[in-house]
Amino acid sequence: MKPEICPANPRFSSGPCAKRPGWTPAALENAHHGRSHRAAECKAKINDACDRMRNILKLPDDYFIGIVPGSDTGAVEMAMWSLLGQRSVDVLAWENFGSQWTIDIVKQLKVDHRLIEADYGQISDLASVDFNNDVIFTWNGTTSGVRVPNADWIAADRAGLTICDATSGIFAMDLDWPKLDVTTFSWQKVLGGEAAHGVIILSPRAVERLNSWVPTWPIPKVFRLTSGGKFNEAIFKGATINTVSMLVIEDALDALKWAEGHGLEGLIARSQANLTAISDWVTKTPWIEFMVAEESLRSSTSICLTVVDPWFVDHEAADQKALIKEMAGLLEKEGAAFDIAGYASAPPGFRIWGGATVEASDTEALMPWLDWAFAEVKALHQAT
Repeated sequence: MKPEICPANPRFSSGPCAKRPGWTPAALENAHHGRSHRAAECKAKINDACDRMRNILKLPDDYFIGIVPGSDTGAVEMAMWSLLGQRSVDVLAWENFGSQWTIDIVKQLKVDHRLIEADYGQISDLASVDFNNDVIFTWNGTTSGVRVPNADWIAADRAGLTICDATSGIFAMDLDWPKLDVTTFSWQKVLGGEAAHGVIILSPRAVERLNSWVPTWPIPKVFRLTSGGKFNEAIFKGATINTVSMLVIEDALDALKWAEGHGLEGLIARSQANLTAISDWVTKTPWIEFMVAEESLRSSTSICLTVVDPWFVDHEAADQKALIKEMAGLLEKEGAAFDIAGYASAPPGFRIWGGATVEASDTEALMPWLDWAFAEVKALHQAT
């Protein structure tokens, strides 16, 4: 039967993600809109956001954190265009976005590289990584639900840099900062902030590379981390490369103040509670499974599920995607869940966001609706 109770917040999109509980547009009332982002009051807010991120994430004192254009994608590409070329690159790809960074390396930068791939639901061979090379990887694969289990596989005495796309892991997973030289993310994921602005974190090793290495290719302005051939520290002191939205900064400050109330451990626990709610349901539900078989690799944010019922499996992949879309459409129509169909290039299935802004009670309330939607669509198609 159709469940009687819907999630209080049906927003399970994997990006932009749910706002923090209780958010309303009133959170933006104190924004310095209509002001130059170079004004002292505006720079103070930008620096306040960076300081709060630093404190929540427990960054080492000698790491730099700054706000950059283009969301997480812009931050990753900034790192690649500004830092690569000195040595070969190992690119780890086990989902869509990891594969996308290869395009820049192969077609634009043309850097000597190795691509270490894995299918959806699996992870690249971490033991095969050569840390004499620079290494690019995602901490958490947003489109596959596969995360690295930890940073133990990263060499402490590495010669190359590690460039980590952490956008769907940071603030929900414990990152090992001494193992990360460049880390990128955007507020739109675990913090539920607005899109279009990215954040980049640099270790002293990354700064040393910027001061000692000049790439052979021209670097667009929005990707430049240097000025006069040296590290541009001003970017990390409120002097952003281009104009930022002070409304977005205000929204980020609101999310960060909420996050401070939980602390990093609390944010991680909130995300884990969502994974637990889904795991408990999957254990007792025969028609569904995690896309990721290995439990230690399962994301607690971008939680990806695959349908294993024989009736579904007997369909062609294109038909399976259509059936998933049909189920997701039913849930959206009922106000039970928005935007939970899997990523377009991923295998057919569901993707449910479990970041810290999602209440575990809402995730629990969603599970009976998934059972209902599957039963409805299966009965309809079997009848016809």
